[in-house]
Amino acid sequence: MSSRLRDKVALVCGAGAIGPGWGNGKATAAAFARAGAKVFAVDLNPEAAAETAAIIRGEGFEAMAHAADVADEASVAAMVAACRAAYGRVDILHNNVGIASLGGPIETTLAQWERVMRVNVTSMFLTCQAVLPLFLEQGGGAIVNVSSLSAVKAARPELAYATSKGAVNALTINIAMEFAGRNIRCNALVPGLMNTPMVADAMKEHYGSGGVEAMIAARDALSPTGRMGEAWDVANAAVFLASDEARYINGMLLHIDGGLQHLFTAGNG
Repeated sequence: MSSRLRDKVALVCGAGAIGPGWGNGKATAAAFARAGAKVFAVDLNPEAAAETAAIIRGEGFEAMAHAADVADEASVAAMVAACRAAYGRVDILHNNVGIASLGGPIETTLAQWERVMRVNVTSMFLTCQAVLPLFLEQGGGAIVNVSSLSAVKAARPELAYATSKGAVNALTINIAMEFAGRNIRCNALVPGLMNTPMVADAMKEHYGSGGVEAMIAARDALSPTGRMGEAWDVANAAVFLASDEARYINGMLLHIDGGLQHLFTAGNG
């Protein structure tokens, strides 16, 4: 156990995983706990939140599970109140909730567009809006949002998803600048190609179970490192941005992609 987040309370939204293995939120919740934080693990799926909290407690750390729909204002208010009731404060807000969506401007339906925006962007607006008054009352805090390389590099038709992640970047920067003078930081992680349960689930949906292995190999080959990143790569970066070691880092869009953004730039230039 490290002490980077000792005495901190971390509210992790999207702390469960959609399937077996370690997703970004699940790994980040565990990494926060291993760094000394008390973790309030939130997920829409109560069983997924409970599993993450149980893993953390099994390692000898402190965690509590909570079910919430972070795209719903009342659910978010109840979530923050429950975290405060349990631990007395919130020092770190980690926003990891998001859904994928393939399709360009012609294929994407209005219902699909609105659902992606609600889950990927409105949720972060609501959680930040609910937590920021606590940060002001406490004298500071840190927000770490999860964006995507898709926000800045168009590798495939995914209009709604890419646009939602671009909005996450704008939300992050605007919050960072407004509260910079009040000891509140807001940064975003920008993962590239990652190998997580959510990605594997999306591959099954679009390519069938037989095509998953081939798609993983193809995605590995796209990376300059020869392999996709893992949830722990995102988790370790989240720990750093949430810690006091990053006290002068604010409004940053930190790429976690093995250098893929530069490869795309070179290929499209």
